[in-house]
Amino acid sequence: MAGNTSSAASKVSSSLVKLQSLHGMFAIYKKKGPTSADVLNALKEALLKEAGVETPNPRKRKKQWLKMGHGGTLDSAASGVLVVGVGDGTKMLSSMLTGSKKYVAVGELGKATDTLDATGSVVLEKGFEHITRLDVEEKLKSFTGDIMQVPPLFSALKQDGQRLSVLLKKGHKVEAKPARPVTVHSLTLQEFTPPLFTLDIECGGGFYVRSLVDELGKALSSCAHVKELVRTKQGPFTLQEHVLHEHQWTLENILQALRPTPHAQNQQNPTPKEEPGPE
Repeated sequence: MAGNTSSAASKVSSSLVKLQSLHGMFAIYKKKGPTSADVLNALKEALLKEAGVETPNPRKRKKQWLKMGHGGTLDSAASGVLVVGVGDGTKMLSSMLTGSKKYVAVGELGKATDTLDATGSVVLEKGFEHITRLDVEEKLKSFTGDIMQVPPLFSALKQDGQRLSVLLKKGHKVEAKPARPVTVHSLTLQEFTPPLFTLDIECGGGFYVRSLVDELGKALSSCAHVKELVRTKQGPFTLQEHVLHEHQWTLENILQALRPTPHAQNQQNPTPKEEPGPE
């Protein structure tokens, strides 16, 4: 009996050490609904459970079994590529925040919401029958290149140390952030079936698709909001080739998908120190 217990503890310890020795970045699929933080915590929980950590609590600060972060928040209503850094890979995530991203966005003309997407309440309705495909394509030209953009009020940006979206939900008054420079590398209209239209977007860091669609609606003498949003690429990671879906969140799959840090690549056959098993 004692031998079996010792063997199980050794297996848990070995799996945990292997998990904690990971250093690099990989991409997972964020489904529509949960926040990016929720998805990251679900990933941590799945990996720790596989490593044998009993009743893991990824939010608990007292004991961090696994160092992990994500490279750029996706709205809860959005889906697609979420880049994850593990170990020393978390230090590389800043490059994901500033790097190139691609999105496919479905906008809806004629309705504006307080959140600028479908999760919010409708605050304005205007006609859109006058808008043609050519009108949209012509207006998109002014949103391409180096432009100034006002971030949405409902966002992860902070005021007094708290996210604007959280403050708004608590009923606090928040001030709009000033317009800031952003870069749109390419912007094309894929489909136009009023009131819906589909945009293919490649942009740099700090860009908000919701703000683009809102401003586009105004430029067309109407209004609009984002109905659906999918991030199809972030840095070198694409939706088709690189993301791990929830059923693939295992140590083996992450080892195969991991892009190691330079430090990890230079380590040749490291022998990790044996650590005590989880409490």
